[in-house]
Parts: sequence; C-alpha cells; structure tokens
Amino acid sequence: MKLINVLVSGGMVKAYLQDVGVLVNGEREHRRGRKLYPGDVGELEEAGRFIVASD
Repeated sequence: MKLINVLVSGGMVKAYLQDVGVLVNGEREHRRGRKLYPGDVGELEEAGRFIVASD
C-alpha cells in the first residue's frame, strides 16, 4: 500500500489493516506481514484493485 501511495507510512498501514483489512485473492486479510507473490490480486475499498508484478 505504501508502494502505490495509498497510505504513506507504516503506522497508517498497520492501523488500516487492523481496522478495515484488504482483500487478497478474494480473502479478507488483516496481517501486516503477508507475503505477496506475482499474480496476487489485492483490493482496497478506497483505491481499487491491484495486481502484484514481479521485479
């Protein structure tokens, strides 16, 4: 979320995940340390969908 400039600090990300969570591949996720792999799809209520790409 920091990389796509939706939330600017790690503290904001932590609070957002605890309160709201995000959908990862269609499942609600509240963990901060979830490993994302190329092809994973994330959805944020305010920002839309994103697909994880490889480096």
